[in-house]
Parts: sequence; structure tokens; C-alpha cells
Amino acid sequence: MERCAWAVKTPFEQDYHDCEWGVPQHEDRVLYEFLILESMQAGLSWRTILQKRENYRQVYQGFDPLKVSQFGPQEIEEMLQNPGIIRHRGKLEASLEATKIFLDIQDSHGSFATYLWNFVDGKPIHNHWKTLKEAPTTTPLSDTISKDLKGRGLKFFGSTTAYAFLQAVGVVNDHVVTCFRHQEVMKV
Repeated sequence: MERCAWAVKTPFEQDYHDCEWGVPQHEDRVLYEFLILESMQAGLSWRTILQKRENYRQVYQGFDPLKVSQFGPQEIEEMLQNPGIIRHRGKLEASLEATKIFLDIQDSHGSFATYLWNFVDGKPIHNHWKTLKEAPTTTPLSDTISKDLKGRGLKFFGSTTAYAFLQAVGVVNDHVVTCFRHQEVMKV
């Protein structure tokens, strides 16, 4: 069974690739999780984030944005002492602001999913790359979403991070055509 080349190095990456990456997500809790995780990943490897993902789930209260919206300086200090997550004060503080932005978008659009999927008229973009080298790191879509979210105050979410987010949550299907998941994801 052939997979995208990036997904064969560790069991974390393989499981994530086989079960989640590129699958269209419409559940706000899942979108919130990836918004936070992708922001935490900025400048690091995704493998690092995957290895710490369960710790993030605990610290971020199962990625419940309403619970996280109640966090303040004390929770930041506790997170800074937790070796199970990336202890970067700027990213942690930005995640609390991201939570407020996420909730504001939910309020104004009915759901974060509605906001996100409106950028593509509700339809995933299915690319047909032969190799991973063909896949871009940014696109006009990721530029637009990054600019919009940064305009709302989101940090650590440039166009490259936005594109990785779009891939992760299935707005964009970037499985290479020889990967067994490419066709499966197209059917979702």
C-alpha cells in the first residue's frame, strides 16, 4: 500500500495520514484543534506536534474553545511548566487570543466550519500531484485565509501555516495520486 512519502517515518505520522490528513472536517471542535496545533507547529516539525498531541488535548481541555476561553495568566504559567507541550510563551498567549477569534467567528458565521468552507463554496479542492515536490506551500487561498485571520488578530498563522491547516482539515486534498488515500478522500 503506497502512502505519501512524508507519512512513512513514524507510526504517529502514518496513523495521522491514514485516518485524518486531508479528510474534509466540518466539526468545529476538530477545526479548533487543528487551528491551535498548526499555530503551535509554526517553525517546528509536524512530527513533534503529533508526538505531543495527547498532551495538548489534556492541556486544552479536549480542545473545548469555551473552556479554553476562560484561561488566563495562571494557565499560561502552568503550561510553561508542562514538558508535554511546546513551552513557547508567545505561542501559548497567542492561542488564547486565537480562541477568542475562533469564538467570534462562530458567533458571526454560525460556525467556524461555515466561515472556513465559504472560502471554497463548500467543496474541497482535489489536487493531482504525482510527487510531493509538486505541492505548493502557499496558494492564493491560503494567502486570503491567512490575511483574513491575521486581520482579526490571529498570530503564528502565516500563509504556509494556513496551507498546512487547509491540507490537514481536508479543504485541500494533497495526497499524491499514487497514495491509497487520494481516491478515498475524494469520495468523502
